[in-house]
Order: sequence, then structure tokens, then C-alpha cells
Amino acid sequence: MSVYSEGVFQRGFGTYPLRGERLYAAVRDAIEIGYRAFDTAQWYGNEAELGAALADTDVSRDALLVTTKVHPENMTAERFLPSVEQSLRDLRLDAIDVLLLHWPPGDDPVEPSLDLLQKAHRAGLARHIGVSNYTVAMMHRAVRALDVPLAVNQVEFHPLLKQDKLLAASQETGIPLSSYCSIARGEIFKYPVLAEIGAGYGKSAAQVTLRWILQRGVTMNTMSTRPENIRANFDIMDFALTPDEMDTISALTSTNYRISNAEVVPYAPTWD
Repeated sequence: MSVYSEGVFQRGFGTYPLRGERLYAAVRDAIEIGYRAFDTAQWYGNEAELGAALADTDVSRDALLVTTKVHPENMTAERFLPSVEQSLRDLRLDAIDVLLLHWPPGDDPVEPSLDLLQKAHRAGLARHIGVSNYTVAMMHRAVRALDVPLAVNQVEFHPLLKQDKLLAASQETGIPLSSYCSIARGEIFKYPVLAEIGAGYGKSAAQVTLRWILQRGVTMNTMSTRPENIRANFDIMDFALTPDEMDTISALTSTNYRISNAEVVPYAPTWD
């Protein structure tokens, strides 16, 4: 079972690309609404601001789950642990709840960076470790390379992208999946069937999309700066899609609309 599967941790609040007052206000709204899982990364440049926002709440540290990710440029023996220690200072944490490798080393071997990740765990810098943007083959190699289980593979996951191979690999390896770009940065709103399904539940197309993700066994991260949207993204536990509705939505995955490709991110591997 994933650390993200515990209650409110299924619904994480993502912080990219928020900075400054926009980040502070959004995090405060998210805390008030009920979010307790927060996702950031060295790459986002907002770890210190997130740390300050979370420290300025009445919620106890034990009730929070903070995830951050190591920048690919820090995945060397010289830079890895110092970068994690800096993340700890910025986030005002004694240990990172879940520490991820943000991107794999292209199509190169994953074992060296995984070894560094495991060293951070052994040193007590992270309670759990995981990866992001790993392919099927990388997931299998990771299981063979590590002595501790991976808490997650955080990947692009939404109804417009076919990720059946990754879901199968998740079952085979025991590495849970978690989503980013959960509503495909608004692209899902071009598909009326999602709103039509939602109308029967008094829910929006976005809420139907997020519910579909959860019912596929994937936890999620969402981001908004509008309190009404932050609340709506959280308010998805009071309805369930039928098998027929799930199939109808899953049919949209044949669109194969991918946001995180090599044209956008130079670290992107050859996807499944």
C-alpha cells in the first residue's frame, strides 16, 4: 500500500509553478479545505516558500505529507546529498516524507541515481523514496536495484493519455502510481462526455476526471489558485463512477495527448 493511499493523502496539492504570495495564499486555502499532502521539487524553486507557508499553520507536522524531487542536475555523487540537505532546510523539515528522483537519466541506466536515492533514505534524510517519469522497464530495474520499496512513480496520468502499460507494471512491481497534469492542463474540457457524466452527479468535468483517476487505483496531485477550484478538486469522494462510465472515459485515452514529451523536457525518456 502506498503512503499516499492513507485518507486525505490520496489528493495532493501540487505547487508548480506557484511562487510568492500566490503560493502562500493557495497553500493556506488548501490547508483550510483539508489538503494534507503537498508536492514540490527542487526544480520549482519554491521549496523555501512552501516550507514557510506550511510552518505558518496550526496543522501539526505529523498530519502533513511533503513530497519533493531531486533535480536531474543534482543526481551526481557530489551534489545529491547536499541538495537534499538544502531541501530539508528550505522546507523546514527534519526528514522529507517522500523524496523522488524528478526525471530518469534519459534512456541511460537508472541504477546510479537510484543508489544515491537509497543512500539518502539510509542517512535518514527521507522517510520514503520514489521516482517520477519512469517507464515500465525502469520500474522493473528499480525493483531489482533497491533494498527498500518505492513509494510511488509520479507520472502524467489523465483520461487523454493511454497508460495501461504503466498500470500493469505498477501491479507487477508493487510501485504505486500517482498523477500529475491530472486534468491535462485543461485539455479535458474539450470533451463534452465528461461534463455529461458529471451532470448526473452534480459534479464538473474536472471532478469526474479526478474520480476516474482514483478509481483506476492512482493517487493524484492537482493545483489551482482559485479557492472554489481547490475545494472542487478535493470534493470527489462522495460519488463513484459506474463501470460503464469508467469504460466511456477510458476510451478517451486513445487520444494519446501527452504534455511531458522530449520537446518540453529534455530529460524525458522514450515513453511506453
